[in-house]
Amino acid sequence: MNPPRVRLSVLSSSSAGNSTVLEVSGSSRPGLVLIDAGLSPRATRTHLASLGASDRDLAAVVLTHLDRDHFNAGWLRYLRRGVPIWLHRSHAGRATRDGILYRKSELFEDAFEPVPGLKFSAAVLSHDDLGVAVFRVTLPGSNRSLGYATDVGRPTSALFSHLADVDVLAIESNYCPRLQVASGRPAFLQQRIMGGSGHLSNQQSADAVSRIGVRERAILLHLSRQCNSPEIAATAHQDHGVPLTIARPDEPTPWLDLTLPAPVVARRPPVAAGLFA
Repeated sequence: MNPPRVRLSVLSSSSAGNSTVLEVSGSSRPGLVLIDAGLSPRATRTHLASLGASDRDLAAVVLTHLDRDHFNAGWLRYLRRGVPIWLHRSHAGRATRDGILYRKSELFEDAFEPVPGLKFSAAVLSHDDLGVAVFRVTLPGSNRSLGYATDVGRPTSALFSHLADVDVLAIESNYCPRLQVASGRPAFLQQRIMGGSGHLSNQQSADAVSRIGVRERAILLHLSRQCNSPEIAATAHQDHGVPLTIARPDEPTPWLDLTLPAPVVARRPPVAAGLFA
C-alpha cells in the first residue's frame, strides 16, 4: 500500500495573518491540518476553496505561538465545535488567559501526531517572552521531512540541528535591515524585530537554509510588507541555490506535493519569474 499523500500550501503569510495547510490523503477523505490560524475562519475558507479544499475536512490546528497574526480570535467559537487545537505547554498560561484552552485542547512538549502518521517534533526557540515552537514534520510511511520555522528571533545551533537535512523547509525571511532602519518605525519596534527575539532578516534566513542543508526547496514566510519585497528576499537567498517558493499575504501558494522527491536539477540562483512558483 502506498503511503498517504501529503501536500502543502501557505494560505497567507504576513503580519496581517499567517496560516499554512497540510493535506493528508489516503484511502479516506483528505484530512487538513493548519499550522497557525492567523486568518479569520472566513478568509481561511475562501483560500481553501481556491485550492479545491474545504474547512469541513479540518482535522487539527497546530500553533507555533499565540501572537494575533498566528491565531485569530475568530477561531475560538469554530474550534469549540470539536476540532482539536495543539499548542506548546509553555504557552498554556497565556492560552488560559486568552480563553483558548478548552476540552479539545492538546498540549505538547516535543513529539506528537495531530493526525495519525503525521509526526511533529517540536523545539522551542527564542521569540518575545514565551518563545515559539519550531517543527520538524515526518511524513506518514516515509522518512521524508518538512521543517517549519517562523518568528524564531535569531538563527541558532538549536535551530540548525533540529531541522538538519529536511527535504523542504518553510522559514521566515522577514526583513531587509536597510529598509528596516529607513522605515521610520519607532526605535523600540526596530529593536524588538532585529534584537534577537523578533524575526529573521533575509540574510539570516538564507544562512539558516545553508546551514540546515535543505535538500529540495525553501519556502519563504512572513515577508514584511513595509521592510522587504519578494525580489529583495530572493536576491539574499540566491547563493544557496535551493529553489524558492515565496509566500504571499493575499493568496495561497500552489499545492506542493511533499510525498515524492523533487526532480534532481542543477542548482542555480532563482529567477524573478519563478518567485511565486
